[in-house]
Amino acid sequence: MRELRASDIAQAVAQLCQQANYELSNEVMAALRKARETEESPLGKEVLRSLLENARIAREEQIPLCQDCGAAVIFLEIGQEVHITGGSLYEAVTDGVTQGYAEGYLRNSMVSRPFSARTPLKDIVPPIIHTDITPGDRIKITFLPKGAGAENMTRLGMLKPAEGRQGVVEFVVKAVDEAGGMPCPPLIVGVGIGGTSEKAVLMSKKALVRPVGNPSPDAEVAELEEELLSRINNLGIGPLGLGGRTTALAVHVETYPTHIACMPVAVNFQCHSIRHREVVL
Repeated sequence: MRELRASDIAQAVAQLCQQANYELSNEVMAALRKARETEESPLGKEVLRSLLENARIAREEQIPLCQDCGAAVIFLEIGQEVHITGGSLYEAVTDGVTQGYAEGYLRNSMVSRPFSARTPLKDIVPPIIHTDITPGDRIKITFLPKGAGAENMTRLGMLKPAEGRQGVVEFVVKAVDEAGGMPCPPLIVGVGIGGTSEKAVLMSKKALVRPVGNPSPDAEVAELEEELLSRINNLGIGPLGLGGRTTALAVHVETYPTHIACMPVAVNFQCHSIRHREVVL
């Protein structure tokens, strides 16, 4: 049994919060540069140039890519042979997020009493934590800040099985079309198909942290991703909704077995600030 200190987890999470909010990954930067080269709209090209310049400034000056530093979504893959010492795991993650946001001058957008007073939380940044138990003695921590513009456009559909593949395509494309410029394209579009309602939504969100443009290893799913990306980029929404052919940089689809009588489909978006970071302890 390997021991891991809660304080080390908190420190790692704090660093992830700042890195994700300050720096786009190399593959995201490469995807944005490629989109700038291939974009047909002059205005779209200029928007993409501005987004790349914004990312350069954020990285060099270590300041947030966007004023909306998001809700702190944490994916934990916990090796079953790890023992946490010196505190609880969830408290360590919460402490790390709170520390990272405070020390990194990241905006805390969380409120309590969500359907009434909506009181801003000043002293703590409560994360949204999803946990998987895995073999081994390591913990993988993935941090995904979710801004409200993209998160508000999430869609869940309980499709009839008879609607099949075409029904999935139409549902996803319609979700992007109705979202328009609200989620701040160019996007990563995460799609979850199968399981139950909550499983589909979770898969659609986890799909966002896949390296940009890495196709599914399943050939049938990869073909669906390619068709969806083509259909989405033919909508004409374009960068920041100002027109063009670069509405999405990638579509990532995850699937899971489902009940014979249903077909859940969820769509989740990540804006042009495709922010996430991970670490293995």
